[in-house]
Amino acid sequence: MSYVSRWLLLVLAVVLFGCAPSARMAERVPIVVYQPSHQTDTGRDFNEAEVCNGIVEAAMAASTAVVRVYKVWSYDVQDVHHARQGSNTMIAHTSALDSLGRISGYAYELQETNKLRPDVFISVHNNGGTRRHACWGFIHEGDEYEAQNRALAEELVAEICRVSGLENRGVHFDSSTGRNNYRCRVTGKLAFYSLDENINYTPIRVLLEVGDNGASYDFLRDPENQKKIGAAIQRVIERTFGR
Repeated sequence: MSYVSRWLLLVLAVVLFGCAPSARMAERVPIVVYQPSHQTDTGRDFNEAEVCNGIVEAAMAASTAVVRVYKVWSYDVQDVHHARQGSNTMIAHTSALDSLGRISGYAYELQETNKLRPDVFISVHNNGGTRRHACWGFIHEGDEYEAQNRALAEELVAEICRVSGLENRGVHFDSSTGRNNYRCRVTGKLAFYSLDENINYTPIRVLLEVGDNGASYDFLRDPENQKKIGAAIQRVIERTFGR
């Protein structure tokens, strides 16, 4: 971890949790929300939702209670559209209502997230079509906490790659993918719905693309690898935000 990254994370801790001791802060436990992909239509004979849920369940199982961990997932939720499919970058799959007036699976997940008022939000997905056995981090461009988000994403990607052997492909803005038509209403740039500060009120938000559904097919479906990656994610979260 570089000096700059450590400094940014220290600033983040002060911003979020304060530096003056008090009874209230002593009792406060940071809240972390995990959002595993609910997509089942992103790869041939590949269930991204099951893989990402396995990683998230492993992260939550590795919790030592220094942070409070929750999961938001639309996979088995009724009366929402695109509960098990859809793109995080397409209006029709995220912010739009369907012909029955139902919200999307993504919208449901973000509503549940905001109810919890978390300090940190981690979305876990698998990439596709890259032909790279790698890991990528994404943050929202133009965000108030852009520097802190980048520092955390860098730490997460580095730790995942260290324990898994995945190639470290760095951290990128959500606008950089150039996909589909969902845009942040503040910047006007293409964005990931789950990372948009106008939708997700969590101050610190990172999306991880872990492996490629083609290049990493067997690797990602191995429960032991899911467990290893999940524990690595939780380890970074706890050493950064643990009280």
